[in-house]
Amino acid sequence: MSRIMRSAMLAVGLMFSATSIKANVITDWDATAVSVTQPSAAGLREMAIMHVAMFDAVNSIARRYRPYMVQPTASKATSQEAAATAAAAGVLFGLHPEAAERIKAASASALAAIPDGEAKADALALGQAVADKILSARSKDGANAPDDYRPKTKPGVYVPTAAAMFGSAWPRIPPFALTSPSQFRPPPPIALSSSEWAADYNEIKEFGGKNSAKRSAQQTETARFWLALGPPVYHQIPRQLVAAKRMSVVESARFMALYSIALTDASIAVFDAKYQYEFWRPVTAIRNGDIDDNPATEREATWQPLDSTPMHPEYPCAHCIQSGAAAGVIEAVLGSQEIPEVTMTSTTAPGVTHRWTNTATYTEEVATARIWAGFHYRFSTRVGTEIGRKIGNYVVETVMQPATKADAR
Repeated sequence: MSRIMRSAMLAVGLMFSATSIKANVITDWDATAVSVTQPSAAGLREMAIMHVAMFDAVNSIARRYRPYMVQPTASKATSQEAAATAAAAGVLFGLHPEAAERIKAASASALAAIPDGEAKADALALGQAVADKILSARSKDGANAPDDYRPKTKPGVYVPTAAAMFGSAWPRIPPFALTSPSQFRPPPPIALSSSEWAADYNEIKEFGGKNSAKRSAQQTETARFWLALGPPVYHQIPRQLVAAKRMSVVESARFMALYSIALTDASIAVFDAKYQYEFWRPVTAIRNGDIDDNPATEREATWQPLDSTPMHPEYPCAHCIQSGAAAGVIEAVLGSQEIPEVTMTSTTAPGVTHRWTNTATYTEEVATARIWAGFHYRFSTRVGTEIGRKIGNYVVETVMQPATKADAR
């Protein structure tokens, strides 16, 4: 691991030690996992694996819901807290052996308050068995396949050489809940000859440029706030909602699993669309504004976005589909866009705290932040948010449904 990555991970760990809210064993392990996993879409996948394992372990005891994958026989007396701990630790050990000492310490702390005996011993065996099953099922899903993106070119023509593309293998990953990566694939991007393209082009040209004179200081701060990626960004809010709603262990295990699945499937879906359409980023479009056959778009030869453009195609907006999926799950589970106040900090805007009491306000902030950063056009943010909400709703309506009486036996 590079020195830069180690520093980033340390910063994430420090951020969460200061801001996390202690609710129960599920959210405690969520915070631990955030400090271990990568701050990227890859980390979202690992969070989903862990939360699915915790849910199936706890639900095997409570039998409140249909399992995600497995439901071993377990006594009602089996400790849910110990089962969740064994499942979470088992998954994290499997994914991150380099973090073994940190995981062992978290496990020992969680288990210390649980009396020894049959209920604890059975729970540990149950949790480990479920972790092994879930890990095995996802071990060959292709998430770690090497980048095989093929730049479009002609023999002898220069192509900019940079770091490997991100997410090029993700359109081939089997989703956790969706029937296929393309299930919610959007229609193609808008036409370059359209008035909407000209409006969105000129908006991001004016407000998303590195040296924009129109973007306010507050807008710049918000854009930088949302440069952060992965679990450190998206897992602060659901932990607070678990605490605010006083969810039981099994309820919070289900909520966090649904949330994690939705964000991961949204990431798979967005990379499916991105690599299907390969739409150009603003930095490319604006430097080539004279070749899009639209008289209302003027080229700016030296234009740059606020920060470095992510290494994958533009359409649709990934942050938007992820925040939309988060909102979709929260709204479907809690039944409203109005939520208890939640707060969030960001490693890319130190000392800044954002607050929301409404999921629509939250997703709108994410969308506009990506415009102000110079990364995404407005039509792309709108499409991303809409698809994300659809995915979040689909996940809640499809997996881990309440058990029938027959299921609960």
